[in-house]
Amino acid sequence: MREDQRGQHRSVARTSAVVAATELLAASCTQRLGHPLEVLDLGGGTGGVAVPLAVSGHRVTVVDPSPNALAALGDRAREAGVSGRVTGLQGDGDSLESVLPGAIFDLACCHGTLEFVDDPSRTLRATATVLRPGGVLSLVVAGRLAVVFAKAIGGEFGHARAALLDPAGRWGAQDPLPRRFDLDRLTGLLTAAGFAIEQARGAGILSHLVPASLVDSEADRAALDELDDLLVRGSGREVLGTLGSALYVVARRG
Repeated sequence: MREDQRGQHRSVARTSAVVAATELLAASCTQRLGHPLEVLDLGGGTGGVAVPLAVSGHRVTVVDPSPNALAALGDRAREAGVSGRVTGLQGDGDSLESVLPGAIFDLACCHGTLEFVDDPSRTLRATATVLRPGGVLSLVVAGRLAVVFAKAIGGEFGHARAALLDPAGRWGAQDPLPRRFDLDRLTGLLTAAGFAIEQARGAGILSHLVPASLVDSEADRAALDELDDLLVRGSGREVLGTLGSALYVVARRG
């Protein structure tokens, strides 16, 4: 897993909408269980998700391959006053068994990580083993169809065709992502790992199509997030949920 590749995808996976959705999911799990959560943030980087969850009272273990990201995570946790509730461990999805021997979590976050691991199916199986029965997975991955539309709209028809037909969803040799997913493939991987999908929707449905020059404020970004939400909530618009630059899935371990 190349660290420079991961950095290029952070902005897709860590939108404010996804962070907010994760906080709501954690709150729902807490209400059901009656206590703060033990959370695994796989590939959690500098703590964009982990620190807000720790501020809410949860204990979060971040597993990330980058020592620089883990150092920044420590600084961020100290600044927020939650160092005692955030633990950073160096590792990745292919080494969870050795990094977390005997650990059990209520909630696992895997945001912008499955694209980069050596074996997505192995990573999902390993994640399932560290979740308690009934534990919840919050998963965000890059969506295949979004790049197909974006490339076609930009006149890059060959790249659009390649992304649609390539098994890994890549548009060419210069594509910075090792793989992208569509919902069918993701469903198969999750089912094989022992998960049942409870929610699946697109994130960033419009943001990757709107020129950056037109989105120059937090208000603009919030407006796009609201449009995304309205698009997927409308009756008969379920297919639009597959068009997001990211796919956001909530699944439960059986």
